[in-house]
Amino acid sequence: MIRLRRGGVNMEIDYRGANCVVIKDKNALIVVDPTANAQAKEAQNPEAVILATQPAFAPAEGEAKGFVIDMPGEYEHRDVSVRGIAVPAHLAEDEHAQDAVMYRIETMGVAIAIIGHTVAPLTDDDLEMLGQIDIAIVPVGGGGYTLDAQDAATIVRQISPSVVIPTHYDDGQTKYEVPQESLAALEKEMGNSNIEKQTVYKLKTGASLPANMTTYELSRTK
Repeated sequence: MIRLRRGGVNMEIDYRGANCVVIKDKNALIVVDPTANAQAKEAQNPEAVILATQPAFAPAEGEAKGFVIDMPGEYEHRDVSVRGIAVPAHLAEDEHAQDAVMYRIETMGVAIAIIGHTVAPLTDDDLEMLGQIDIAIVPVGGGGYTLDAQDAATIVRQISPSVVIPTHYDDGQTKYEVPQESLAALEKEMGNSNIEKQTVYKLKTGASLPANMTTYELSRTK
């Protein structure tokens, strides 16, 4: 499958702690899993698309003004296409239940996967629904709460994106009820190669995606 590549994208991805990221480009504002310990004031913007990977992470009624998506399905909002894919939640008592949502986002010709708190490996059906991915945003902290470094690396290798952005790890700022691993474990699993530290991930054009898979460790900005 050929990846969509367009001219100017001017995309920025901010990490806000836990599984919360804010994605901005010329046409879109997307907020993922805003929670009590990962605030994102952008959720108050009526133009925002707010994605919740589990119902518990969805803003309560009246808490956000944006367009909230917390269920599987196909969605269009302004210039953003979203596909919600039902997957098992990491802590599900019933291994056959699909209580979490993984997302494929397309904006400005760039395909982004929001993996969320699911299990590894992804099924063939999951991978087909995701399609070709440019940027994968993946929790990695483990602790029994979410994907650990080994399982996160398994999913990353299945997807084979150009860019990997880890979330939900011990960043020294976010307070977790369940202790999380640092990124050192992921670096070991990924072979300590092509890892860059940035405050915010910035993508000027689709063609400027790295040729080789690169992991970006982002500083928590809020």
